Amino acid sequence: MTIAEKFLAELKQEAASTRKILERVPFDKPNWKPHEKSMPLAHLATHVAEIPFWLETTVTTDELDFAKSDYKIEDAKSNDELLSKFDKSVKRAEDALKGCSDNDMKKGWTLKNGDTVYFTLCKEEVIRGMSLNHLIHHRAQLGVYLRLLDIPLPGVYGPTADDKTGM
Repeated sequence: MTIAEKFLAELKQEAASTRKILERVPFDKPNWKPHEKSMPLAHLATHVAEIPFWLETTVTTDELDFAKSDYKIEDAKSNDELLSKFDKSVKRAEDALKGCSDNDMKKGWTLKNGDTVYFTLCKEEVIRGMSLNHLIHHRAQLGVYLRLLDIPLPGVYGPTADDKTGM
């Protein structure tokens, strides 16, 4: 099994769990946040939905330079729009991983902002740390938001207090 095939299997598992969380995001409170320094609910949910796309970016490029990027996150306005963004993001990641060799995974990838280099790591490390771990981190954060809004949480790695059946 190649490195990309392992990541693809993991992505599919994490995507299924992430989708269950995203399905429950209430869009009647898009600006709600638990603390003044926190991201608003719709912004966090949209961020979670778009993180899988980072796998494609990592696989198909050698760097991301914020100084040259014109990307702006556009918050989803509805649950349908959020899930559509997520499904497209996951599909693009899956397609990119399907064409990636172990040699490709060992190539360097740089994150920078103009002359400021944040890091250069091999693509395998970037996918693990900046993409998959980042997705899991913000999905958990979104779960806390939902809990504070008294929205029942689905099982991700096992049952929750709301979903005794688990995954």
